[in-house]
Amino acid sequence: MAIQSLNPATGELLKQFQPISESEIEKKLDRADQTFRAYRRTTFSERAQKMMQVAGILETEKIELGKLMTTEMGKTLRSAAEEAVKCAWGCRFYAENAERFLADEVVQSGASLSYIRYEPLGPILAIMPWNFPFWQVFRFAAAALMAGNVALLKHAPNVPQCALKISEIFHRAGFPEGAFQTLLIEVDAVKRILEDRRVKAVTLTGSVRAGGEVAALAGSALKKTVLELGGSDAFIVMPSADLDQAVKTGVTARTINNGQSCIAAKRFILHEQVADDFTKRFVAAMEALRVGDPMNNDTDIGPITRADLLAKLDEQVQESVKLGAKVLTGAKILKRQGYFYAPTVLTDIPKDSPAYDEELFGPVASLFQVRNIEEAITVANDTMFGLGSAAWTRDRAEMKKFIDELEAGLVFINAMVASDPRLPFGGVKQSGYGRELGVQGIREFVNVKTVWIKGS
Repeated sequence: MAIQSLNPATGELLKQFQPISESEIEKKLDRADQTFRAYRRTTFSERAQKMMQVAGILETEKIELGKLMTTEMGKTLRSAAEEAVKCAWGCRFYAENAERFLADEVVQSGASLSYIRYEPLGPILAIMPWNFPFWQVFRFAAAALMAGNVALLKHAPNVPQCALKISEIFHRAGFPEGAFQTLLIEVDAVKRILEDRRVKAVTLTGSVRAGGEVAALAGSALKKTVLELGGSDAFIVMPSADLDQAVKTGVTARTINNGQSCIAAKRFILHEQVADDFTKRFVAAMEALRVGDPMNNDTDIGPITRADLLAKLDEQVQESVKLGAKVLTGAKILKRQGYFYAPTVLTDIPKDSPAYDEELFGPVASLFQVRNIEEAITVANDTMFGLGSAAWTRDRAEMKKFIDELEAGLVFINAMVASDPRLPFGGVKQSGYGRELGVQGIREFVNVKTVWIKGS
């Protein structure tokens, strides 16, 4: 079956590719294995020089790369260009810090000399999603390659041109061909690749179902995994919050990437003292958003990336309404070419409805009203996910309580949740495990080797 690239703004078929054959998979696995044997012995300085070249390409060609992302998955061109620049930041961060992060660490013991050494593992399989088609890949690859590993990318099937372009960028920057390879394969081929002895570990960003399946396969093969599986992030607003800023940021946090972000604010938990005021302003701001061609500079929200995902989002919304949720605005597929959904706000959301229990991947906000901080934390934690959370308050005691008690891998106070190369990124509960970014991210796929020496 062909791998298809469709323009979600129009539904137009852009390009299609045949999945690579079994013999081609074998060649790529062998190339990764052979490349690793030599690449692992390169110096940090040599790797950093190439990674800086990657960063330069990403910045210089940000508009061209942005247009590719926009055409293939529908994010606004403005945000796509920003994504390319953020990838450059991540590359530079690891080029500048990898050697320090992975330097030998002397530990005092009964030995004459004992220390910890961090060594690369080998070829790493990366299974990546379509919503941030460059950033999701680069935040793994920059760390992995700077650590001395090599990468095999299995990207989402609807962004094959982005996948191939990323490989091209690494090769143009001087990395050997086997250091980063794109595998245009179908899902059925993942098992065979993951079980191959030459593949040492796997990282996946995707759904809970996909994460569970890959973790099971990797577990049976005794291979390391890092999983980032989405979220249903809370956005809590307390009485002391700067309401103007909370509303403005809340709209951005819910609609970033056309609402298709794991760390988007999805559940707005509002203290009763500010709930009515926040809701009125928030709904007005959502209704003022411009939905349209993502290539236009004045567009705020582009299309949902695929027709099936648009249908699923609407099904989740309509089922929630059927169960008792109240529509404050939106809640409909827009009648136009492409896969567009109206910015939507729901309230009075009952338990066991999709808007309460599931991740809504699109510009749909769920509003909840609470009486106090204890109830806010209870509602925030009442989810199978635990990726990010944001709380808005000027009260220091409330800040501490949110930091201590919110069950999430990231807690942001008076700001929207965002990834940053300098800080670890990942979740708890069914949002996955392991970390990307920061020093923790580069140490996920290394052999932490203890060295113990007696005598001179």
